Amino acid sequence: MPAFPGDPVDDIAAALGALPSGTPVSEVARRLLDLFTGGSIASGTRLPPERQLATTLGVGRSAVREALAALEILGIVDVRPGSGTYLRGAASELLPQTLRWGLLIGERNTAQLLELREGLEIFVARLAAARADAAILARLEKDVTRMHATIDDLAAFAKADLDFHHALAEAAGNATLTDHLHVIRSLLQVYADRAVHDRAHAERATAEHEAVLAGVKAGDGDAAASAMAVHMATATARLLAERAG
Repeated sequence: MPAFPGDPVDDIAAALGALPSGTPVSEVARRLLDLFTGGSIASGTRLPPERQLATTLGVGRSAVREALAALEILGIVDVRPGSGTYLRGAASELLPQTLRWGLLIGERNTAQLLELREGLEIFVARLAAARADAAILARLEKDVTRMHATIDDLAAFAKADLDFHHALAEAAGNATLTDHLHVIRSLLQVYADRAVHDRAHAERATAEHEAVLAGVKAGDGDAAASAMAVHMATATARLLAERAG
């Protein structure tokens, strides 16, 4: 029997407990995943709202939102606009699925998944250079401007960074490619912290995004792909170094 019958919002929130200050999105996602697969919550249960989860965990709402978005793409939760977030299945159904993800993103395979992300992001940049319209270019420029403006607010900076990549993928015009990238990003978000952690990294990332944008604006696929390759190499090296540390 579920430990939280009826409408267990408050009980679920209380079961989570607070996380240390500065906890990354990956740890928020893992804490939620541990609770969701623990067998105490029935399939279809409505989960606490973002604000309540953020207060209980002691993290920002953006971290909870990103963690839930990652778990939704992986099939763990169902986010219904205007209604709430619900657990998709019982623990017996979710656990085998999360174990499969765990095997895929284990320590040995993290580098391989990062290589796959690099290749897809580079291809996206090349396609975007050939297909981006004026509206997408305006969005990309706005995102880079936001990165400059939030260089000292790393949470907001990370959002601008992600929005840039989303707009670039939209410009590529390949839904299958975009879906694959969504899954890969979500896996990395659950099992590794992808955000920059200091101003120097943020400044370098901004310059790298500007180079990608310049290639896309010029309609130069080679330049856009080369700039993205540089950016992916930097991001991958940072993430692997953090995991090793």
